[in-house]
Amino acid sequence: MTSESEEKMRPDQFVHLHVHTEYSLLDGACRIDKLISRVKELGQPAVAITDHGNMYGAIEFWKKATAAGIKPIIGCEVYVAPRSRFDKEAKIDNKPYHLILLCENNEGYSNLVKLVSAAELEGFYSKPRVDKELLKKYHNGLICLSGCIAGEIPRLLRRGETELAKTTAAEYQKIFGKNNYYIEIQNHDLEEEKAVLPQLFELSQDLGIPLAATNDCHYILSQDAELQDVLLHIQTGKTLGDPDALSFETKEFFVKSADEMLKLFGGREEPLINTWRIAERCNVQLEFGNIKLPKFTMEGVTDNREYFRKICYEGLYRNYGTYPDSKIIDRLEYEISVIEKMGYVDYFLIVQDFIGFARKNNIPVGPGRGSGAGSLCAYCIGITGIDPMRFGLLFERFLNPERVSMPDFDIDFCIINRDRVKDYVVEKYGADKVSDIIAFDTLKAKAAIRDVGRVLGISYQLCDKVAKMIDGRSTLADELKTNEDLSAIYRSDRSVRRLIDLSIGIEGMPRHTSTHAAGVVISAFPLNEIVPLRLNDGAVETQYPAPILEEIGLLKFDLLSLRNLTIINEAVESIRRKKPDFDINSVPTDNPAIYKMLSKGDTMGVFQFESAGITQCLMDIQPTKLEEIIVVLGLYRPGPMKSIPVYIANKNHPEHIQFLHPLLKDILMETYGVMVYQEQVMEICRKLAGYSYGHADVVRRAMSKKKHEVMLKERESFVSGALKNGVPKEIADKVFDDMVSFASYAFNKSHAAAYGYLAYQTAYLKYYYRGEYMAATMSSVMSNTAKLAEYISDCRSAGIEIVPPNINRSLTGFFYENGKMYFGLMGIKGVGSGLCQKILFERRKGGDFTGLQDFCERVEGRELNKKALESLIKAGAFDGLGLNRRQMLENYEMLLDAAGESSKGMMEGQLDLFGGAESDKVRIRIPFKEELDSKRLLALEKEATGMYISGSPLDEYGYLQKLMHLQTISEVLSEERYKDGDNVRLMCIVQSKKIHITKKGDRMCFLTLSDGSGEIDAIIFPDLFAVSGHATTEEGIVLISGRISVKDEERSIVCGAAFSEREFPVMLQRQFLCIKTTSDKVGITPDLYAIGARSPGKTRICFYAEDIKKKLIPKQALSISVTADSFEELKKLFGADKIGLIDPK
Repeated sequence: MTSESEEKMRPDQFVHLHVHTEYSLLDGACRIDKLISRVKELGQPAVAITDHGNMYGAIEFWKKATAAGIKPIIGCEVYVAPRSRFDKEAKIDNKPYHLILLCENNEGYSNLVKLVSAAELEGFYSKPRVDKELLKKYHNGLICLSGCIAGEIPRLLRRGETELAKTTAAEYQKIFGKNNYYIEIQNHDLEEEKAVLPQLFELSQDLGIPLAATNDCHYILSQDAELQDVLLHIQTGKTLGDPDALSFETKEFFVKSADEMLKLFGGREEPLINTWRIAERCNVQLEFGNIKLPKFTMEGVTDNREYFRKICYEGLYRNYGTYPDSKIIDRLEYEISVIEKMGYVDYFLIVQDFIGFARKNNIPVGPGRGSGAGSLCAYCIGITGIDPMRFGLLFERFLNPERVSMPDFDIDFCIINRDRVKDYVVEKYGADKVSDIIAFDTLKAKAAIRDVGRVLGISYQLCDKVAKMIDGRSTLADELKTNEDLSAIYRSDRSVRRLIDLSIGIEGMPRHTSTHAAGVVISAFPLNEIVPLRLNDGAVETQYPAPILEEIGLLKFDLLSLRNLTIINEAVESIRRKKPDFDINSVPTDNPAIYKMLSKGDTMGVFQFESAGITQCLMDIQPTKLEEIIVVLGLYRPGPMKSIPVYIANKNHPEHIQFLHPLLKDILMETYGVMVYQEQVMEICRKLAGYSYGHADVVRRAMSKKKHEVMLKERESFVSGALKNGVPKEIADKVFDDMVSFASYAFNKSHAAAYGYLAYQTAYLKYYYRGEYMAATMSSVMSNTAKLAEYISDCRSAGIEIVPPNINRSLTGFFYENGKMYFGLMGIKGVGSGLCQKILFERRKGGDFTGLQDFCERVEGRELNKKALESLIKAGAFDGLGLNRRQMLENYEMLLDAAGESSKGMMEGQLDLFGGAESDKVRIRIPFKEELDSKRLLALEKEATGMYISGSPLDEYGYLQKLMHLQTISEVLSEERYKDGDNVRLMCIVQSKKIHITKKGDRMCFLTLSDGSGEIDAIIFPDLFAVSGHATTEEGIVLISGRISVKDEERSIVCGAAFSEREFPVMLQRQFLCIKTTSDKVGITPDLYAIGARSPGKTRICFYAEDIKKKLIPKQALSISVTADSFEELKKLFGADKIGLIDPK
């Protein structure tokens, strides 16, 4: 070699073959887009993807690299088990070796898919692991590099086992073939690498195994090293500078140029050129768009098209009568023709089949979700339950010949039995052809700020301040351009600048994997031949997300769980005990009473309409028909919300509605001139510009995704078509502009109609069968104490008595009877379904339990343990059966042990002294003890059920809440009434308290507060904690004042003051009791003086003269003691709204 060649080489003679993208999940900062740009900039012809143990990003990488003219090399850095992949013994098998595998051709890609899948499904032990058995089986088409410093060969050399290293290298060469195995060399300026490098050169020469030089690329530029460090620290939960934190020793793990690589290995060109030679051999060609849907099979069906047409027409006549309108028949024929031409007959039949299975097995199915509800065929064959003709729903929104993406039916099932439907699908098509689907949770702007802030050790307050400035729907880069507050703090505060710069670097990266909420993929072929698989909580799922699966021809089926279907089903079953013929699907949708209930804001428990904001929207709009319920679902979202006042005004005064052109009237009149639905955009394109529905849907999609180049082209087309229809150019331009601004947040009418109908059904049940419906609703949230408390409060407001658990009346869940709601046994901590079933069985078999001893003797067994029995007693389940709770709590262990001994004796065949096992059992006498006080009994209920049932510790301070005009938590949680930064005062119970020590060593705390109407978190910062931290004890009553903080749409309270229950008397003495009146009536009357005499105290009386808007203190001073009794007397004398406690300022 010449000295010149030692310094320089052609940039296209080197290729990076060891690269970690963002899909190495918090251990790779090489974003695919930037990686490809950098490789192109460096003049390198190709690049590989070799993420840790997975192929998550393989297809995205292949497509983007190919589009940019860079050859993509699909690979993976696999983990190799030290022994077999099935060996999983601690300290022996938990340190697998690293190995690089690269796909030479499509057979190699298929084999890599199988290897990565087997590593997850069979070899997972802290990492997904292959073994040499698998490598031997699936080596064809793969090129192997020996790995980084954590590879098997370097580890052996570092341990001084040179001969074993040679033997092992020879073994790998034999597995992969002489030209398919390379010794990988790296130099990141690490001492351990430098020590092993000469040995790797020697081993290569001795065995004749070629070298391949790589850089372990974890980030793109050298200055990105800090970004990689931040990612690692987010992953491990450490802060920068933490001595125990995992981090890279040098800053050399970036995408280097050929010249930079050449210098690392003393000018040796051959190992670098080998990477180019490997890249030249790697030629994987991926196939897109070829649908791999299994053929639908059914006994007796030989022609699927013929069968599909037959069941479509059967449904048509069933739904529309013997002689349907010709428009309906034409629509059906059109849909059938499109479905047949596009090859989706089997898809419709597969969906219809598993929905049919659900219905035959009494598994509730929703009326539809998403655009699929717009299909008449789907309605006729029973996939959906909403009439698309009545509501003007468009088939083309779901499927049309001009739409590139595949159809996607989203089906809601009862939450309890959804898995039965999936099991049916698995059984029918085969476990190897059905899988769940991976999803990636990405770092959004606000989350990135908070994660990076924690790593940098920036104070919570500053991170919170910055995060709150950000619109969660925008990117940080966009926010810096448009958000003046954010850009100002970015410019003025160096720590914030660093925080935001690093956050921009990681924003949008996948943080961790999750499972698609409902997606199931069904394939015609075994999935591990097409896509890599993984295990997640015991379930198999694809390593490619849903959009990628669609691109490679795998159809996704969404089998969703909807709690409300379970609620409706259980409520209907309860109603049918009295009305056997009741059918929720036959109730009229034009019942004025239902709309009046919704318009009054009685929406707790009504599907989709529970939040305070949407309830207020209903009260403002005052719906009178189902179409208006559907409109509310379309309007109550960010963006369209601003149209709500216009909609209300136009509804109340339709004569004032103005349309830009008469052709718009038929399209927009149903929504009073306001654009609400995506389908309206499509109709406007069709009617004004003469588009086909398919073309109109393409335009709608371009608008919603802000594809500017497409919209520019379509504007010309739209205006041209409109001119032909007699629409002036300026009007056509204005209509197009309106559609563009609206389309990004337009709602899918098909989805709104289906969910609007479901919402109406739940409202109907609540109005006519409130008890049964709320029982089912509360049974569905028994593990959610906060939500359960809200529903209980709603029931009490409606006059329904909440009955504490009763061992002889309660069922598993809540049940309603004769105006009373009985608390469900499963709502008691420690009481499982097995115990519930045994209790109910014993009640049916032997009648009511007569007492605690009788219960222990009859229910004794593995289902009943001491903890569960204690909880039943604390909850009051045995109240009224002879013993009080104190007696039972002091003796239940003895009674249960005695029952166990008795049962054991019976099992061993022992007889009593009188010779018979059936003689009366001896009653154990329990000595009398005074019952616990009411506060303690309430506390026991709370321990056992998570809430106060028979009362609340706050009840005795109800008068103070009224006098101080305090808010409730449910009010504070209302988006309409209280905004971020608003001041509030609450009297609450402290549910939990968590002390936190700041970096400065100061103490602060996080609280969870409840008041019967809901729960909310609160924070007490160090300054207040120093003086009032003692006021907040768990289960204690506290009066707090503070301001509302809204963070990521979650509300909490930043406390400004806190008073414990024992501080109330002193606090009251410092206040004035103010009476509202007029200036001519200011003064201490005899009646008022008499109240003061009966309740002498230190709280001064003052007046507020409403006519002159002034506080007045009478010359004749009077002070009283503020108590429940004095409040009642004052209320009778002046009225509750005329009296209150105020600060003396």
